[in-house]
Amino acid sequence: MKVVGITGGVGAGKSTVLNFLKEEYNARIIEADQVGHLVMEPGTESYERILETFGRKIIRKDGTIDRGILGGIVFGDGKKLQALNGIVHPAVKAWIRREIEKERQEGACRLCIIEAALLIEDHYEELCEEFWYIYTKEEIRRERLKSSRGYTEEKITSIFANQQPEAVFRSHCRAVIDNNGSEKETIRQLRALAESRGWNLNKDGRGKGDIRA
Repeated sequence: MKVVGITGGVGAGKSTVLNFLKEEYNARIIEADQVGHLVMEPGTESYERILETFGRKIIRKDGTIDRGILGGIVFGDGKKLQALNGIVHPAVKAWIRREIEKERQEGACRLCIIEAALLIEDHYEELCEEFWYIYTKEEIRRERLKSSRGYTEEKITSIFANQQPEAVFRSHCRAVIDNNGSEKETIRQLRALAESRGWNLNKDGRGKGDIRA
């Protein structure tokens, strides 16, 4: 089974890449942000540690963590953000590691894609054969975040300040996908990249590709 890590700045449009790989190659997609929700659910070790660190004021009536309140607490506070990340990120990585092993044991999955903003910082090279970087210009990412998520310029600037510069992404990733143009152009790059890895599509160009384990 091939395991590829995909990363890029917030608002880079990684969903286009993930959807293509899922549809064309029947890839198992694991998004670290979604896993982050799972490891913060009531009853988990991370849940208990977060409550110990930030107090019960972050809990909703149903017992779940209010991520909006928690985000407001850590926003702009480096020490609190570091404390939260120190709880959640290792738990996310451990969950992903277990899923990869599970897929390997079952033997049905030929391609697993790990999408995470912190692939480099959290050393996901331990799990992935290679990293791909989705590159999108900052001005485009800003417009996407304002229109799709309603983020303010201040919040976007703060988020960008906590992310690695482009040079770091490029130095750690084996492939760079330019996502500044049309979706068609992005997919063209992905097809070429997949072909260079020996991933062959069926004759109709869709469905499960032939990916050597």
